[in-house]
Amino acid sequence: MTLRNSIRTTLAAASLAALAAAGAALAQDIKSIKVGYAISKTGPNAGGAATTNIPQYEMWVKEVNAKGGLMLKSVGKRVPIEVIEYDDRSNSEEAVRAVERLITQDKVDLLFPPWGTGLNLAVGPVFNKYGYPQLTFSAVTDKAPELAKRWPNSFWFLGTSKQYIDALADLLAKARKDGRINGDIAMISIADGFGIDLASAARAGFAKAGFKLVYDKSYPIGTQDMSPLLGEAARSGADTFVAFSYPPDTFALTEQSKVASYAPKVMFLGVGTFFSMYPEKFGPGVEGITSLGGWAPNNKAVLEYAKKHQEMFKRGPDRWGAVVGYASLQMLEQAIERVGKIDRPAIIKELQTGTFNTVIGKMKLVNNMPKDAYPLIGQWQKGFYAGVAPAGPNAAALVIPKAPWK
Repeated sequence: MTLRNSIRTTLAAASLAALAAAGAALAQDIKSIKVGYAISKTGPNAGGAATTNIPQYEMWVKEVNAKGGLMLKSVGKRVPIEVIEYDDRSNSEEAVRAVERLITQDKVDLLFPPWGTGLNLAVGPVFNKYGYPQLTFSAVTDKAPELAKRWPNSFWFLGTSKQYIDALADLLAKARKDGRINGDIAMISIADGFGIDLASAARAGFAKAGFKLVYDKSYPIGTQDMSPLLGEAARSGADTFVAFSYPPDTFALTEQSKVASYAPKVMFLGVGTFFSMYPEKFGPGVEGITSLGGWAPNNKAVLEYAKKHQEMFKRGPDRWGAVVGYASLQMLEQAIERVGKIDRPAIIKELQTGTFNTVIGKMKLVNNMPKDAYPLIGQWQKGFYAGVAPAGPNAAALVIPKAPWK
């Protein structure tokens, strides 16, 4: 080797060593993992966001940071989480702008999803464009399988509208066969992504199950006088009333049904029925009201989660999306720590293929959605929101008729 080549080799080795040392120093200098989210703190979605999404984010971040943060093998230490949040004002355009700002200006490492089907659909293209995992747990849509293919970074933890409608239709068909209800259904739905999607699935699902939809009406976001809709539903003669409603409407429907003494044999109301403040407000009158979600009374991990939620927020969690959302964050934590660094493509791949231990139980996604992981339909029974469908050893029996208002 010539002197010149020897010097060149020595300089190259020194440069590589310097680069490696600089890289190691940079890695050790990581102070935090930035997590951002745009969420509805004001506007009609605020109640749902404050009940279902925000508590899960705050509880998970607090628990992770109490351990010192997320363990990143790439730097050989735990790194705490730093949170950046914006109010999307329950507006899809504002949500998109806020998510863009979190990515391009705040340079967040991870994003959490907004509340509601409509807003998750609105921000989906942005999550996908920049390759951020989107763990939706307050969105239900029959487009979920298609969206999971179009946006492979998106995960639809509440599944499809058809799944819920099939479970509800099976329950109602059995009750009709037993002579407990007639074959007529009165249905109303909010004119937003959630209501539109579920109502569309319900029209097909109820017809397939042999039911007649004798009343079918949508209403705009912000509607609070539900009495005309309730009056027409009552006059329809249907034993079953179904409302695909958002929290403010659900509470208004309940209050105004109580005032009008409208108590159909089966009363299915939308989002809000499974919130902890719902039985607190309406007392024993909620007995027999059905909705989405539900808990298995023998799942000790879920009950322990509910206890922690109560202690931290002085109120219990909702009995549908909240625990699913918390489970999704547990999955995210495990995926990150298995990957060992904030490598979003690798984290997405692990979420798609891995098996995770969660508060619900073992979770493995199929086409970016859970399968048979939790109840789809629940009912208030003696103060507990019990899962009644799909049928199985952990499902309670559907109680008919609904208890009269008190």
